Amino acid sequence: MKSNVFDEKYRSRILKLSTTNLSDALDKIGHNGAVSGILPMYDCPRITGRAVTIKITAAGMLKSEHHLGVHAIDAADKGDIIVIDNHGDVKNNCWGEILSMGAKMKGVSGVVVDGATRDIDMCKEFEFPVYARGTVPITARGRIIQESFNQMVRIGDVQVSPGDIVMADVNGIVFIPEERLDEVLEAAEQIQQKEEAMVAELKKGLSILEVDKKFAYEQMLKK
Repeated sequence: MKSNVFDEKYRSRILKLSTTNLSDALDKIGHNGAVSGILPMYDCPRITGRAVTIKITAAGMLKSEHHLGVHAIDAADKGDIIVIDNHGDVKNNCWGEILSMGAKMKGVSGVVVDGATRDIDMCKEFEFPVYARGTVPITARGRIIQESFNQMVRIGDVQVSPGDIVMADVNGIVFIPEERLDEVLEAAEQIQQKEEAMVAELKKGLSILEVDKKFAYEQMLKK
């Protein structure tokens, strides 16, 4: 899917939803796509876009010719999201201020890191969204290198391919395969509408038991 097609058909629809809506929808269609523990590193907005992936490995005998991330940023289209597989490592930083500024100037929507980042104060200052498992002060140099970019990666327990759709908010991260986006969005919108109706009924004074029975909440994700 090209970036302009995603922007025209899907971006605004997805941003009206939450990752909880999308996670429930993924459960409903039987696809594992939700990741917990990767959270906003400051009060940044929810983001969505197509994944540009990076895979990280340990530094060693094989030396890196380029700083990690630069080729992924260069390859990204406006609105894409950089997704970094650093194996959940919260000791070694793999993203910081310079990469964030480079990505921001390219029009990238944000970064999602299965691992640690740094320079969050500066990212907040120039408003580049960063989602990660934590933050550390140390450099990546001499510790980790980029193994590849725009290849399949693993984020949490989810398989992520370049071009998969990413949604990140305060609840966590979801990844949606491009070919299943339409059915996931349809299911997520139905779930959101039902939950909004339930909240409205509760505000009117119905008891939680009455609302639960009326909407068959426990059965909501059954096909």
